[in-house]
Amino acid sequence: MSNLFDSDSPTNLAEYSVSELSGSIKRTVETAFDQVRVRGEISGYRGPHSSGHAYFALKDDRARIDAVIWKGTFSRLKFRPEEGMEVIATGKVTTFPGSSKYQIVIETLEPAGAGALMALIEERKRKLSAEGLFDAARKKRLPFMPRVIGVVTSPTGAVIRDILHRISDRFPVHVLVWPVRVQGEGSGEEVANAIRGFNALEPAGVIPRPDVLIVARGGGSLEDLWSFNDEIVVRAAAESRIPLISAVGHETDWTLIDYAADVRAPTPTGAAEMAVPVKAELDAQAAALAARLQGCMNRQMDQRRQSVRALMRALPSLDQLLALPRRRFDEAAAGLGRGLALNTINKRRGFERVAAHLRPDVLSNRIAERRQLLSDRMARAERTVERLLDRSKSRIDRAEAVLASLPARFKTQTDRSREALANLSRHGDTAIRHQLARARAELSAQDRVLQSLSYKNVLKRGYAVIRDEDDRPVSQAASLSAGTGISIEFADGRVGAMTTDGGAPPVGTKKRGVKSAEPPKQGSLF
Repeated sequence: MSNLFDSDSPTNLAEYSVSELSGSIKRTVETAFDQVRVRGEISGYRGPHSSGHAYFALKDDRARIDAVIWKGTFSRLKFRPEEGMEVIATGKVTTFPGSSKYQIVIETLEPAGAGALMALIEERKRKLSAEGLFDAARKKRLPFMPRVIGVVTSPTGAVIRDILHRISDRFPVHVLVWPVRVQGEGSGEEVANAIRGFNALEPAGVIPRPDVLIVARGGGSLEDLWSFNDEIVVRAAAESRIPLISAVGHETDWTLIDYAADVRAPTPTGAAEMAVPVKAELDAQAAALAARLQGCMNRQMDQRRQSVRALMRALPSLDQLLALPRRRFDEAAAGLGRGLALNTINKRRGFERVAAHLRPDVLSNRIAERRQLLSDRMARAERTVERLLDRSKSRIDRAEAVLASLPARFKTQTDRSREALANLSRHGDTAIRHQLARARAELSAQDRVLQSLSYKNVLKRGYAVIRDEDDRPVSQAASLSAGTGISIEFADGRVGAMTTDGGAPPVGTKKRGVKSAEPPKQGSLF
């Protein structure tokens, strides 16, 4: 206050700095409204901030005041605030000097009943739910790999860019955008007409019918999202024969279209992720399945090969099959010789003992009998040996036949496996060619749509684009003044020009090379 009576000051009013004035106002407001009790409807509530504080507003039909609940107070609340809820807040009014705003710092919060808008939404929700529009049995499953996706949203916001960017990153497909207003008077009718318009398209028409629809809008207050609570929008979503994804607002925002839609997405980007899979993951999965198939075939071949080898090892060799019969034959042959020798000796001894008592004729008869008996025994022994040899030979022949049939069986099974592998390879090549053909066709269709939407085609029909000195398009003559430099873009290039006053060009300003304005005479048609 030292400058109050300064001779250089033209007035006796005290001078304050901006900080001093803002601080004085803050102290005055906090002193006058240090404890107030306010009743109003919560608006713009998005839950606690990352810092733990909660920022929103309290409003009625004529006014609005910003509100804040600090982290410590928020943790002690008996209930959590909700959008549209009418509450009674107790706290103090303060200012924020950094932006010249005032707000109420809430210390206690009590529910006072739902607001008018929330009550209307609840009543409409009960009505539509009673009609069965929200039943889970009505909801349709989303296609796994759609070819065409229809998007109902504003064409100028960040939502459509986020959706197109996410679809392009995950699995590029044909996207049809139906531009609508997502806020304001008549926006609900536009959204409903867009949903019904997509459903009216023919599957094989000039404009393909989408396989899935996305109705999207960015976040906002309850009033901003009110169009998506309209009954006409909810009924259009419930009647849609095309699976519909609702992506209105943020994760905490709920509208009636979310209940009627087949799937609700927390954000527009999340809706794009639900609509299409990740192409790279599908390629990786296909490659993994192909690798598993190849590994399975290799393991199967190895197992069959080991089984054949095990069977071959289990079969006895030719030497093992003949070893026992050979041993028996050798033992029988060795025993036969020794038995004959011993028998001869014994008979000779008996002959010598009785030789003295035998007459020549009796001796001759006995010798003949013995010779006959010996011949019979030799014949039986020879037949026995022959039977043993025949049996051994039969076993050897059967073993050789079994061994000879094994390579043929193994060869037949190997040929079948190779033929199956060749068929799988041909099917894989055919599938890859078909996939490439479809991708080329889709790329060509998108290029034709891009060319048809380009303003260059309009310039070729005789139109021109006029740009100002900042190279911005000019749509009205009133935005230009006389003597302003402009550029005119034609189909084959640009030219510069200077604006003049309105009206016809002055006489004598005909450009060089420009003919008279007299209309040409029509010649003979024959």
